Amino acid sequence: MLVKVYKYINFSVKKLVYFCRRKKRSMTKGTLIPIGGNEDKGDRNTHEQYTLEYIEEGILSHVVKECGGIDSKIVVIPTASSIPVEVGENYIDAFTKLGCTNVQVLDIRSKEDSEKIEAIDLIKSADCIMFSGGDQSKISDKIGGTTIHNILLERYKNEKGFVIAGTSAGAMAMANEMIAGGSSTDSFIKGAVIMREGLGLIPELVFDTHFIMRGRFGRQSEAVAKFPNLLGIGLAEDTGLIIKNNEFEVIGSGMIIIFDPKTLTHNNEKVLREGTPMTMANLTVHVLSNGDRFNIETRKIKVLPIDASFV
Repeated sequence: MLVKVYKYINFSVKKLVYFCRRKKRSMTKGTLIPIGGNEDKGDRNTHEQYTLEYIEEGILSHVVKECGGIDSKIVVIPTASSIPVEVGENYIDAFTKLGCTNVQVLDIRSKEDSEKIEAIDLIKSADCIMFSGGDQSKISDKIGGTTIHNILLERYKNEKGFVIAGTSAGAMAMANEMIAGGSSTDSFIKGAVIMREGLGLIPELVFDTHFIMRGRFGRQSEAVAKFPNLLGIGLAEDTGLIIKNNEFEVIGSGMIIIFDPKTLTHNNEKVLREGTPMTMANLTVHVLSNGDRFNIETRKIKVLPIDASFV
């Protein structure tokens, strides 16, 4: 009898947690744009894809459109980068090529910087925050848990049209369970992937970037094996997502890989010793590209018709 009562209570608690998470997501009004890295910034002239005509239809132009247009206030945060000054200037140049008139760089190098009045005012007044690539742990270390972090969470939840974009490390930091590192060559071995706490903007997903170029299939597999209640998203370079209203649309020139562990029939990650090869059976994998849509809650896909134009 006690076992039945325990099982009923445990099941009810799980249902309540699931309902609360669904309600929280459905109430979120802002937009996230994670990018797989190496997004075209129009800074090379030797190939057609780097011309001004291309960038007007590229990922950064989607960022500008989503946050309200070229007069919107865009704040670039190059915290993840080892060369933040150069990276900040690069993004100013890229957004300027798109016609943007109000782009600023917020150079945060410590938690103390995240508590400065000037920094807080910038975050409060921005229409879009753009996190650069680099080392995602720098973002969580220097921004996580600060006043700026809390403002980002609050604005993303409550303000329609407010955009948080991030490329490479900036995309990976959006998750709660954040991939912080790990070898691609050893990634089918338990313990190869390093997980840390991210900014928690979208706790249902875990991101990996440069996904195709750097062969990160294995480490994303281990990530979802560790957290089988989450969806794993592998973002190829120059590819991103527009996430809003509990749904995302693929943008850019590459593909994304979705790892859905909901269908797993075998997952031995919890019982293995570190350094042991893992086994996962019936992991669902989807490959989506430009214009395809995915509902995070229902996990249903809507593909772009074959005869449709590039988004």
